[in-house]
Amino acid sequence: MMKVNKPDIVDIIEDNKNLIYKIVNSYCTDSNEQEDVIQEIIFQVIKSYDNFDYKVKVTTWLYRVAFNITISHYRKQKTRKKHEVAMPSKIVAINEDVTNEYDEKIKQLRAFIQEFDPLNKAIVIMYLDGNSHKEISEAMGISLSNVGTKISRIKTQLKKKFKQ
Repeated sequence: MMKVNKPDIVDIIEDNKNLIYKIVNSYCTDSNEQEDVIQEIIFQVIKSYDNFDYKVKVTTWLYRVAFNITISHYRKQKTRKKHEVAMPSKIVAINEDVTNEYDEKIKQLRAFIQEFDPLNKAIVIMYLDGNSHKEISEAMGISLSNVGTKISRIKTQLKKKFKQ
């Protein structure tokens, strides 16, 4: 049996940091929360790297780890928010100027994606990144035909939203 030379984990993380940031930014809006989730993803990637056997692409594995950590965090946050008490508005200042680097259509697309449930959000992110149905299927743990169906439905929903 031939031994596979694994690339350095630091190089893998560095080469794919945008993938991680994109996933985290799609689920978390608070910068402190984003940092926490990114750190947890990196920790889990490093922790599980020795068990990675290259049966799937590195990016597919990273998507799976990143989505699992991020969605798990998202669900915990959702539960926690049920028990939060709002602070008076004079104490809390919210920056309304999100980002100027995106044109209006990209802002709309991001807003529409935010409305999707965690699974569909993950699928659309991977799809927009150019991943194949097979890669999405492997990363999400759903059947190939289910991926195709979900992508078709997502496209239909987005078309309707853009026409409104």
